[in-house]
Amino acid sequence: MKKFLMVLFLLILAIAAILIAARHPTGPNTVSYDEPLGLWLSIGMAVILFLPGLILALFKNRTANIIFIVFQAIVAIAFLGMVPIGFIIQKSIGVSVVAILGVLISIACIVITARSSLKREVKL
Repeated sequence: MKKFLMVLFLLILAIAAILIAARHPTGPNTVSYDEPLGLWLSIGMAVILFLPGLILALFKNRTANIIFIVFQAIVAIAFLGMVPIGFIIQKSIGVSVVAILGVLISIACIVITARSSLKREVKL
């Protein structure tokens, strides 16, 4: 259940990053509040991309845990890629803060999943 709640919190952080980025659009092809359809499509895409992680978080077998760890590593890399954006664009430091939180939570989720897999494997 911890893994599911962490992935759900990561989804909320991803949606928060989209909403913060929409507040300060950098060009005509970025998400903004002026085009609500594009904003809803971005949020919907984030939800769809997190669905496999939410489903995998419910399983407890070894194969699902390995796939879940790979999924979380990809999520961590994606959040890590968002960190420099807040430093490059002056008005969106909030995106960097959300991205750093996302990286930390994703790494914590990887550690929790790996430890629970190892704990079950070492039974005597």
